[in-house]
Amino acid sequence: MPQGQPSAIPNDGLSTRQRRNRPLTVLHTGEMKGKSTAAFGLALRGWNQGWSVGVFQFVKSAKWKVGEESAFRALGRLHDQTGEGGPVEWHKMGEGWSWTRKQGTEDDHAAAAREGWQEIARRLAAEQHGMYVLDEFTYPLHWGWVDVDEVVETLRNRPGHQHVVITGRHAPDKLVEAADLVVEMTKVKHPMDAGQKGQKGIEW
Repeated sequence: MPQGQPSAIPNDGLSTRQRRNRPLTVLHTGEMKGKSTAAFGLALRGWNQGWSVGVFQFVKSAKWKVGEESAFRALGRLHDQTGEGGPVEWHKMGEGWSWTRKQGTEDDHAAAAREGWQEIARRLAAEQHGMYVLDEFTYPLHWGWVDVDEVVETLRNRPGHQHVVITGRHAPDKLVEAADLVVEMTKVKHPMDAGQKGQKGIEW
């Protein structure tokens, strides 16, 4: 893709503008860190375009504080006060459908994960956001808690102009096939290899 130019032009009957502006399903997977960080970078670009941004964290505990959450909540307040950027919603496990801070059986956790996905599906049908970040959503798919076929069908048939970014390891093959852009994070080096723990401003 030299200078951002596509390597091939498909014979799909679409104009260049139509093809350029179609909504994307983006998947960040792999063993290395950086998947969520990259997704939030895309969400930041979406906010700058004035899109409504919806973040849904599927594994993070409500007790786990990340810098991106504070920043995006601040951007949401800025939009509310000045109209700059777009509105922001941030839904973290523990503020609704959670299995990380509540006791329960695996069936309970699976039901909670399905409830979370059903809420997202409702929002997609209503075209509620321009950019969705489904953070660590691959895990309930990998564990079989949420049906992969249903997710793929919903994403393929979603109306309007809604970008969806999904992060997490162990992405199911069907999701990889359905996504428009797939990135696999691979490790070359990591400070933990030298015994260094995570630190402020880097891991959170």
